[in-house]
Amino acid sequence: MTDQPMEDRVLVEVTVPAPADQVWAALRDRDQLMQWFGWDTDSLGAEVDWIFFDHAVPDDAAKVLNFGGMPDRYEVVADGDRSIVRVVRSAPVSEDDWNAVYEDMTEGWISFTQQLAFLLARHVGQPRRTIYLSGEPLGDHALNGLAGVGLDDVPAQGEPWAGILGPDALSGAVWHLGRHQGGLTVNEWGDGLLIAHNRGPNAKWTRGWTSVTLTTYGLDDTAFSALETRWTDWWTAHFKSRPPEGMEDGGCG
Repeated sequence: MTDQPMEDRVLVEVTVPAPADQVWAALRDRDQLMQWFGWDTDSLGAEVDWIFFDHAVPDDAAKVLNFGGMPDRYEVVADGDRSIVRVVRSAPVSEDDWNAVYEDMTEGWISFTQQLAFLLARHVGQPRRTIYLSGEPLGDHALNGLAGVGLDDVPAQGEPWAGILGPDALSGAVWHLGRHQGGLTVNEWGDGLLIAHNRGPNAKWTRGWTSVTLTTYGLDDTAFSALETRWTDWWTAHFKSRPPEGMEDGGCG
């Protein structure tokens, strides 16, 4: 790739209501990273260390974080009392299918950056608890993933929504929408966030593959345990599930 002309491609860009120094701290402080990157799993700490510290080269002055072994970087740009956060990929100009080769990684960056934006916009300093589920759907559904958990008619970004999602009657607003994923705020989870992602059919997943990350705030142990049981039981009835295996299904492991 180094012998070909390169160009930068923005994979995801968000504007957050936080100054650049605060955003940069969320990318460099391990405790903060554990509250937005990925999802709760025994391997999360190792994933954070590997990606953001062991194999990352920070430029503190420019607020740019380059990732070793991959052509991606985080950039934080000051915009008054707000900040622009983007993931940029340096790709060969002539390689038209380059993005497709890294599709899973791209979708991971999109969802994780949206989780970062959600934390900075609405839950700074608040600990999260998450539930992650993945598997092959037993029925067909749209590629944005939200239909796979029950939301067939998705409103526009920023608009309110309400309905049966998975096993629960829930409500909130549309946080983000993409080609293969969507995010919804959820009032009933302490102003939480659900991100659903769908991968098209392939040799391994003949009906495609779906994942959901449920991010909650402020639920007590009883309420969180009940939520986890309901969603796990519902998922088992609708998907050929498998246990989470770190970050690889999100595209960043």
